[in-house]
Amino acid sequence: MNPTKNKSEKAELRRNIIKQRQSLSEEEWRTKSQAICKNISNSNLFTNAKTVLAYFSFRQEPDLSYLFLDDTLTNTQNWGFPRCVDKSLIWHIWKAKDKLITGKYGIKEPTPDALIIKPHKVDLILVPCVACDYQSYRLGYGGGYYDRLLSSPEWELIPTIGIVFANAYLPQVPVEAWDKKLDNICTETGLIN
Repeated sequence: MNPTKNKSEKAELRRNIIKQRQSLSEEEWRTKSQAICKNISNSNLFTNAKTVLAYFSFRQEPDLSYLFLDDTLTNTQNWGFPRCVDKSLIWHIWKAKDKLITGKYGIKEPTPDALIIKPHKVDLILVPCVACDYQSYRLGYGGGYYDRLLSSPEWELIPTIGIVFANAYLPQVPVEAWDKKLDNICTETGLIN
């Protein structure tokens, strides 16, 4: 495939999906986000995980705070959140009482002095996506942070769940050679292996 054409297809699809997502009413966004969280919390992947990596919602992504702010779950699981450092994601333990800062992309993240999580301690990664397809490829924001993470040997075998609203679960997204498949996709309608 022509790399320039593929890049422009990705950019256009990314714009369209983000625009659709941002047109959701707050009530619809919250209802769909809660349904996604319920589907995740009912999965064996999640219930068996001691340390889960997640993200703070940005630009009306599905909101996972219903999971990591739930007292019944936060007592049994450790939660990790990323900081963007150069071209990498550094993961830190975060608890609801811990301070957050705004990172370089305007996304909330733990402070640099928060405890770092090593890959061998992680049981599950909840991956933010602009869109996902039926073959389990994801369309991200274009920075390559998650592709680099998921292709590195110490991270590549950790189970992943891509998080999207159902309208962003598509038959196909443009794929590059470096794009990594996810293990599962979760929408408000269910968890797909």
